[in-house]
Amino acid sequence: MPPRPALFELPSPFITEPGRVLLLEPPDADPDTLRAALLDEQYDRPFVIDDGEHRALYFSLRLIQSAMRTRTPNVLALRYTQMMMLFVLFIPRPRRMALIGLGGGSIVKACRQHLPGTELTVIELDPDVIAFRDAFMLPPDDARLSIHQGDGAAWLETAPPGIDVLLVDAFNGAGLAPSLADARFLDDAAARLARRGMLVINLAGDIGQYAGLISAALSAFDDRVIVLPIRDDGNHLLFAFNDPAFRPDWRRLQQQAHAAQARYGLDFPAFAEALAQAARLRLAQREAAARR
Repeated sequence: MPPRPALFELPSPFITEPGRVLLLEPPDADPDTLRAALLDEQYDRPFVIDDGEHRALYFSLRLIQSAMRTRTPNVLALRYTQMMMLFVLFIPRPRRMALIGLGGGSIVKACRQHLPGTELTVIELDPDVIAFRDAFMLPPDDARLSIHQGDGAAWLETAPPGIDVLLVDAFNGAGLAPSLADARFLDDAAARLARRGMLVINLAGDIGQYAGLISAALSAFDDRVIVLPIRDDGNHLLFAFNDPAFRPDWRRLQQQAHAAQARYGLDFPAFAEALAQAARLRLAQREAAARR
């Protein structure tokens, strides 16, 4: 594996985000030109802001992609990433997981720490995002972890079946990649998941723009879909369940949530209650119907 490039540093030009900016630029790059491009939102590569306590990945200052506390790099800092881990209540020990979209790798590190028996494959479209993996203290590839550069939808078309958990958190400056938001991708996901597998998709921004995706998920997974609002982040999460016999026992899941809270250090009881409420309200079905 070739050595990863050294990062170019300059003081943050953003009044609201003090610290230093880390860029994938050569050492002889002109800092004034870079500073102007960042302020004008003309800089066309991802960048990192480090304030000494937190390190965050951006495509533009308006949209944070990932965040890490530098003293506790394996702890999930953003609420939506914490709640994506709800899959462990349904599949406590997945054998195979796939993640489309690397970001700063916070979910990868959490899974590596807490799921030692899980094989994790990550697909990231942007090589510049992968180039920041050392800045976010991601472990090297090994028998349990492999990170690949490529298109997640294309990868899924030919991936071996039997994936226990498929997580999708793949955004750029324009939003969720179109190839990850159509019926073909949802059908491929259902086909590649294990019989009792799960799909979890992060939906950032206005939920109205995802009506087509939600409808396609309801079709691909025969209505076994829950859409959960993450009010702290303004995100929604889509959970789809491949098991034809899926009938959640929310009381039992709440008991499991208390056990998982001790193991993961996350507020799984509150997360499970929010998921149960979203299921009872049938938010996925209502959202899809409202946009027809």
